[in-house]
Amino acid sequence: QVQLAESGGGLAQAGGSLRLSCAASGGTLSSFHMAWFRQAPGKEREFVAGISRSGGAIRIVDSVKGRFTISRDNAKNTVYLQMASLKPEDTAVYYCAADRTISQDVRRISSPYDYWGQGTQVTVSS
Repeated sequence: QVQLAESGGGLAQAGGSLRLSCAASGGTLSSFHMAWFRQAPGKEREFVAGISRSGGAIRIVDSVKGRFTISRDNAKNTVYLQMASLKPEDTAVYYCAADRTISQDVRRISSPYDYWGQGTQVTVSS
């Protein structure tokens, strides 16, 4: 059973930066496509960024493109989300998720993802 643990969330000012980490245990991260989702109060969970098993394919939602970067270090069993130029609308709980699909596609909907972390709160003040 794979367990995912996010860290790195917290309070940031608008224009600031944070780096989220997602560490995996109980499994090999290189077996999974990985993604970050977020959920703001009163809103549905939304896809933020995803990265394929090898790191060769990346998808990022338009609202964070140019500001957020997803990366992975399979040797460390860790996925990262580097967030820069933060905006108050980035405030949400951020979740990492693992998809064990054999497909090459990094999926943007949450339902296919097999494993989820508990989430880390990111709050951006104006």
